[in-house]
Amino acid sequence: MVTMLRLLLPCLVLVGAGAISFYLPADSMKCLKEEIHKDVLVTGEYEVSEQPGIVTHLKVTDSIGHILYSKEDSKKGKFAFTTDDYEVYEVCFESVSSTGSAVTPDQLVMLNIKHGVEAKNYEALAKAEKLKPLEVSLRRLEDLSQSIIKDFSYMKKREEEMSDTNESTSQRVLYFSTFSMFCLVALATWQVFYLRKFFKSKKLIE
Repeated sequence: MVTMLRLLLPCLVLVGAGAISFYLPADSMKCLKEEIHKDVLVTGEYEVSEQPGIVTHLKVTDSIGHILYSKEDSKKGKFAFTTDDYEVYEVCFESVSSTGSAVTPDQLVMLNIKHGVEAKNYEALAKAEKLKPLEVSLRRLEDLSQSIIKDFSYMKKREEEMSDTNESTSQRVLYFSTFSMFCLVALATWQVFYLRKFFKSKKLIE
């Protein structure tokens, strides 16, 4: 039976998540999740240790199940994609054993994920555009500055959305409270008149 272990990684916007390594037991799945902004370049490099009778499948998906990268019997390789929207992206390694042995060594998985400024290959950019080292550093700082501005704009937008939501919720609570108070007053008034009429009919009061 395939078991699934999900490891939640911190949300890092400006720098990549860096290299990580973990052991993958046979007939199991481990998934790494991360929230990433829209229009961000994401690159990954992985390596899985080989074990006899075990194959490992790799799949990269977004929160709605779109497959961004998939490879069966993945041992070593790279992947890259650009995010379409701000959401949670997931990298899953699934180990499948064909030996059926109860004692099977775990596989060592090494994964290095980068996104944003860290994912760009500035060496290749420098060769393509014939940039000097100082110009490459300035380009990197420019990209980093744009990334910071983009993050602040996103946080400001989220703050405005949350503020609008809080204000809308407060108004709805006020309207509901006013309506509830009106219903209680109307019900209490009706009860007073009804009881007064009932007591008069029983000649308990004049």
